[in-house]
Order: sequence, then C-alpha cells, then structure tokens
Amino acid sequence: MPRRCVLLAAIACLLFWTIPFDAFAQQIVDAPAGQAKQAAPRGMRPPLFFEEVWKQTPAGGEHPVTAESVANPNLELKLYGLSGKEIQLTGSAQDENNPTHVWTGLCTTPCAFTFRDKRNYVDLTGLARIRLVTKVSGLHRVHPMVRLADGTVLVGNRADGSLADWIESEFSVADVRWLRLDPERLVTTGNWVEHPDLSRVDEIGFVDLMPGSGHGPGGWSDVDRVEVYGKAVKRS
Repeated sequence: MPRRCVLLAAIACLLFWTIPFDAFAQQIVDAPAGQAKQAAPRGMRPPLFFEEVWKQTPAGGEHPVTAESVANPNLELKLYGLSGKEIQLTGSAQDENNPTHVWTGLCTTPCAFTFRDKRNYVDLTGLARIRLVTKVSGLHRVHPMVRLADGTVLVGNRADGSLADWIESEFSVADVRWLRLDPERLVTTGNWVEHPDLSRVDEIGFVDLMPGSGHGPGGWSDVDRVEVYGKAVKRS
C-alpha cells in the first residue's frame, strides 16, 4: 500500500478515537425528523369494564332468567324480542360440562339480552374488545348487540358459537360491522351503519337471530361468561 494511503488511514483512525462520542450522539439527536426513525407509540388497551358469570338459584335447574340471575351488582339485565322472557338460566358453576349460562331454546322468535351498567356508559372505540364463552346447536350463532346513548340499537356481523364444546372467544369491536336492529322483532333494517358512534354505549349484549327449537339438539344458543373491555364514561 502506498505510504500516502497508510498515512491518511492513520489520521482517520486518530480523528475517530479523539472526537467525543457525545458529539456523534448529539448529531443524531439534532438530525431532522425526516432522517430519524422513531417507534410509533403503542395504543393503550382499555381495562375490564365488566364481567358477568351468572348466578344460579339455590334450587338450581332450569328457569327463566331474571334480574336476580345477574351476579354483578353493578349491572341491569334487559331482555329483547317477542319471546325474550323465555330465555332460560340453567347449569351449575360446579359442572364444567354444563356451567351456569343462559339458553335460547324456548324462544319462539329471535331473542336477545343486554347488560346496562348502572353508573356508566362504556366507550367501545379504539382497542375495546369483548370476550365470551358460548356453545350452540344447529345453525344458530351469537351476535353482539349494543344500544347507544341516543337509543339506536345495532347488531354486529361477528358470529360466535361452537357445536362441539364450550369455547372462549375474543374479538376487537373495531373489526365489527354494524346494522340497525329492530329491538322488538329483532330483525335487521337498512344498510350497513358506517362509523357508528361507539363512544357512549348504554347496553351491551347478544342476540340469537333464529327462533329456538326447544329441548334437544335442534337449534339454540348458550352464553356463559361475558367480559367487556372498554373505558367507563360517567352517565350525566
């Protein structure tokens, strides 16, 4: 290697080791924003808004679900549909094959239930999510249902339920598309609702859009534990 090249290399090494490292760090800090890549802030997942596990009567067995069937003291139960009062509570907390749950088999029309927090609306925007344990028979499926603060009732295109066993599932509310729902007949109306305001949801629940077939394996939906993750919004 020519002596000139060796000399230049030696000078470059000397300069590298004599310039303070802080100077390089400062150059990085002072670099234009367009030249530096910064990690995007991660969204904050909302906390648990409520959990409901149902409460069986001392006598046990199968009977119509009532306000006394709700284990969470902060929640109110609402029933929808012409035969909504036929939704049954059955099962036992000690039986993993038949846990305490609601059952739609005796509903002769579509039927639904919702929970209403007594003190708060819930904000289901952002990373809000819902977790539930379900089992179904026939072609039945469980769809999410919400009632907004302005009274609008919506049903989501999400459908849960396994024919084989109790299944815990979870979904992001942001992934759901919504249709208006007639709260009495429980039939969908109109077109898809684009960008509904889910920042103040009054009630959250689930609807079975098919009539039940009675006892036996014909067609029905079971809903066990329900968890809703969203931000509480005080009722005015």
